[in-house]
Amino acid sequence: MTAGCNRAARGLLVFLLIPLSGCLFTRRHLPIPRQPGVVQTATADDLVRQINERADAQRSFYATVEISPSTFKAREGIEKDYTSFPGIIMVRKPRMLRVYGRVPVIGTRAFDMVSDGTNFTLFIPSQNVAYKGNEQHRAAPVPADANPVDATLDPALRNMRPRFFFDAMVVRRIEPDEYYAVIADTSTVEDPQKKHLYSVPEYVLSITRHNPGSHNDTPVRVVTIHREDLLPYQQDLYDDNGNLETQVFYSDYSDFGGSKYPSLVTIKRPLEGVQLVLRVDKVVENMALKDDQFEIQMPKDTKIKHLE
Repeated sequence: MTAGCNRAARGLLVFLLIPLSGCLFTRRHLPIPRQPGVVQTATADDLVRQINERADAQRSFYATVEISPSTFKAREGIEKDYTSFPGIIMVRKPRMLRVYGRVPVIGTRAFDMVSDGTNFTLFIPSQNVAYKGNEQHRAAPVPADANPVDATLDPALRNMRPRFFFDAMVVRRIEPDEYYAVIADTSTVEDPQKKHLYSVPEYVLSITRHNPGSHNDTPVRVVTIHREDLLPYQQDLYDDNGNLETQVFYSDYSDFGGSKYPSLVTIKRPLEGVQLVLRVDKVVENMALKDDQFEIQMPKDTKIKHLE
């Protein structure tokens, strides 16, 4: 047998013996996500019924919050935070809305916005200017060279629109012309303080609208519901072209007068590059809200800018 054959034989022998020595794999322990104590079961109809009953029972909504605005440019990886300030959010069916914030310590109005469901007015007292437009008007994306005149206002608050709050504060009902489907899923999250992993079983409720004469449905929104308490923890809302328009994240549910509501609501508007974090201090449902509570008092010399 030649030397080359001997080397080949020895190499084959070593290769055959490797599996016997256990050298082809290593063993390591992976963190095991902790399971919830309770996992509830519900059908798609059950989830829709629960959402609709809650939405129908809520005739008005009044909340005191702390608003933390920021702007971001996802492609550039840049985010700019602005000063937080206390605010009030009022909603009355069918589409009346008022949101205003106050400058910390001083207490004067930082901004004031009202909507009747068709048109809205956004008043910025520090600039003595009011923006008026259709409720469907979309704010322009934050420009790359944005240089705020007021650290609490421009451009994060100037770009606020009523739909930010209509879409976010309450999970609205599923309408008769909308269709839905649900899948069961499980996500894994980490507690940043305790460094524990948690398994979160959830239902993902997809809501669409049929396009006549087409097999292609238009996405309306996706609601993620945790199976531990069957409460919504995320909403993804889409525009008519299928673009992700609003993302809302709900967390830290608390009891407000017998009603469960998240203490932390994060609203992200990817197309405009605006984010609002709302820390909810107080919630009152079905309060008697009068017409004059949805009116803004502005100086006579306020500059009016009409948005096209």
